[in-house]
Amino acid sequence: MTRGRFIAFEGGEGTGKSTQAKMLAEALAARGIDAELTREPGGTPGAEAIRALLLAPPGEGWGTPAEALLFAAARADHVARRIRPAIEGGRWIVCDRFVDSSRAYQGRAGGLGDAAVRALHEIGSGGLRPDLTVLIDVTPELAAKRLAARDGGLSDAIGGRDAEYHGQVADAFRSFAAADPAAFVVVDGAGTPEEVHKRVVTAIEPLLRDAVR
Repeated sequence: MTRGRFIAFEGGEGTGKSTQAKMLAEALAARGIDAELTREPGGTPGAEAIRALLLAPPGEGWGTPAEALLFAAARADHVARRIRPAIEGGRWIVCDRFVDSSRAYQGRAGGLGDAAVRALHEIGSGGLRPDLTVLIDVTPELAAKRLAARDGGLSDAIGGRDAEYHGQVADAFRSFAAADPAAFVVVDGAGTPEEVHKRVVTAIEPLLRDAVR
C-alpha cells in the first residue's frame, strides 16, 4: 500500500491558515485523494479535551512548562490514534498546526527553548515530521485586522497574549522555514482566500505529482 502524505499548516494568529487548511483538504478530495482535515491541539477525543484546558485554562492558567507538556500529550494521542494510522493506510492528513507551533509559541516566545520542545515531541510522538509544512505569512497589520474581524476583541488564552509575544512567534516561524527550506514552503497570505489557495496548490504541486505516479 502506498503511504499517505502529511501536510501541516503553520502561522501566527490571523494568518488565515485554518481557512487554507480546510480549502486544501477540500481540493484534494475533489482530485480523488482520500484526505482528512484535522487540527492541533485536537483531532481525537482525548486531544480535544486537552484543547479545552489549554484555550480556556482553569484558575490562574498554565505556566510555559505545563503548557508545553499538555500540547505534547495532546499531540502524542493525535499522532498515535489518527495521524500515523491515516498515513500508513494511504490517506492524506492536512493538519492545522503541528509541532512547529509548540516550537514557536512555547519554545521561542515562551522561553522554554527548542531543545526541550523537540525532546517532548520525540518522547510523545516519535519525532514525526510532516512531509511538508506550509507557512502562511502575513504582515502584523493584516493579522491584526483579520483577528479583529474574526474575534471582535475576544481571543482565547493564547491568542490574547500581547503583541510582543506574537511578534516573537511570527519571527520564530520565519526562522524555522529559513533554516529548513526542504521541509517548509512559505506562502504569502495576503489577498482573498481563493488567491492564497492558488499559491498553496502551486507550492504543494511536487507532492501532488508524486501522488499520481
